[in-house]
Amino acid sequence: MSALHLSFYSAFTLSSLGLAFHRTHLISALLCLESMMLSMYVALAMWPIQTQTTSSMLLPILMLTFSACEAGTGLALLVASTRTHGSDHLHNFNLLQC
Repeated sequence: MSALHLSFYSAFTLSSLGLAFHRTHLISALLCLESMMLSMYVALAMWPIQTQTTSSMLLPILMLTFSACEAGTGLALLVASTRTHGSDHLHNFNLLQC
């Protein structure tokens, strides 16, 4: 395993551990999700360069598009939940209530 692969794996692992352990605020969960997507984007962007293939050049662009949609949806949920509940603490959200 090269140092480049190790850095991608460690970035993804650290962000998933951050998502698992630091779940107090919605914004911190969204930042951990964004860092996971960023590490996957960089890994997908480097993959065609390492394998010298041009057929998979559109995968990073597609993933970046989905990541932007996910970020926009997450921020909209953050604003809506802050307006209705008064804070972005995750323990205030109960999915069983309307």
